[in-house]
Amino acid sequence: MEKKGALDVNIFSKIHDIIARHADNVGSHSQESHGQPETLQIENLSTDHMVLQNVALLVSEISGISKSDIKQITSELIEALENSRITDSAKPINVDSQTSDEAKGSSDEVKKPDSITMPEDFRCPISLELMRDPVIVSTGQTYERAFIQRWIDCGNRTCPKTQQKLQNLTLTPNYVLRSLILQWCEEKGIEPPTRSKYEGSSVEVGEDRLAIEALVRNLSCSSLDDRKSAAAEIRSLAKKSTDNRMLLAESGAIPALVKLLSSKDPKTQEHAVTSLLNLSIYDQNKELIVVGGAIVPIIQVLRMGSMEARENAAAAIFSLSLIDDNKIMIGSTPGAIEALVELLQSGSSRGRKDAATALFNLCIYQANKVRAVRAGILSPLVQMLQDSSNNGATDEALTILSVLVSHHECKTAIAKAHTIPFLIDLLRSSQSRNKENAAAILLALCKKDAQNLACIGRLGAQIPLTELSKTGSDRAKRKATSLLEHLSKLQVL
Repeated sequence: MEKKGALDVNIFSKIHDIIARHADNVGSHSQESHGQPETLQIENLSTDHMVLQNVALLVSEISGISKSDIKQITSELIEALENSRITDSAKPINVDSQTSDEAKGSSDEVKKPDSITMPEDFRCPISLELMRDPVIVSTGQTYERAFIQRWIDCGNRTCPKTQQKLQNLTLTPNYVLRSLILQWCEEKGIEPPTRSKYEGSSVEVGEDRLAIEALVRNLSCSSLDDRKSAAAEIRSLAKKSTDNRMLLAESGAIPALVKLLSSKDPKTQEHAVTSLLNLSIYDQNKELIVVGGAIVPIIQVLRMGSMEARENAAAAIFSLSLIDDNKIMIGSTPGAIEALVELLQSGSSRGRKDAATALFNLCIYQANKVRAVRAGILSPLVQMLQDSSNNGATDEALTILSVLVSHHECKTAIAKAHTIPFLIDLLRSSQSRNKENAAAILLALCKKDAQNLACIGRLGAQIPLTELSKTGSDRAKRKATSLLEHLSKLQVL
């Protein structure tokens, strides 16, 4: 059923008021009209008035009033609505008190959509505003591009309206709806929607595009200073808004930036890799960056660039690896995981954190777990477990180990790396989250492995496990209890 806004509510309210005034006279009216036909004989009813008549009949039935009494009620209703319409739309203007310029300004004033009932399909379900750039998501729902993109950029992967999982993150322009909106605006004398104040820039799209295209051209010019300056500006623009990320990609910035990753100037290289990192925040750019051949040169920057460039290269790999197919491609690229392990081993504090995040995400894919272990990831992870002064590093190490231990080859390597004593120490003295993860890793190491189970028994794990089974989180209690049961069975044997 099509919605008509608040008008229907007002009509029912007026009908109700009029019926209420007649309620006391129901009996007398019914007697006078006995034997009269139950159809109304109001002359010259318009189509709208006929609709009102039908509504009035329906309400009269609900209210228990005779249909024959509705004739006078409907007459009053139509009169009231007509008077209301005249009052609202034809208020007299004192022409003598208004100059010709004022009168012209009044007649030329552009109407605002707030004063007109807007079709619900023209509103963005997120902002509830008239859409200027409607796009369709995989569930078939339409949203204003800027608002649904912001929703996706925040990590959401469901349709806001239906709560269904988005099968992909493609935003398809709804040209038909956009055309209908523009046509409706023209018919109603409404100014077509322009760039929303929430989209992060007051510059018109056309001006943005011209400026961005000029910057992109400068990325390929002969002057190193101009290339460096353009890359720095694009780095800043790509950080600011989704619209900028879209316009930069549409203007050809990605291939030009990929070429600059091989620049011999460290600062230009840093600006280029950071620009690609910022552009990759917009999911559709991730594919363009990978298809544009960026993976190999990003890995080169990760190995040989300045420390800041290496940090941002690791962050870029993490961002690109959020797409499952890219996990496979990046992991299978020679030197990629090795370069991340090297940064995890000897990078800056931020660099180690960026490397840990990227490695964790890549190791969700089974084949990359083995690659990471063979690349030497366990050595820095064990060092991080021992760093009692840095809870963040311990947490990161445990998180990566919890992913690696699910692979049989990795599980064997983790045990051989002498991690068990450090994990048991964490059961005794670490934060609750780390205790939980340490217990989960120990349980995985000991399942179907009597040697590892005997090892944790010899190292006195029963006491901290018993304490954890009583005071830990629900997950920690389950893991600790399961380990204690395994130890108990081992002792019986």
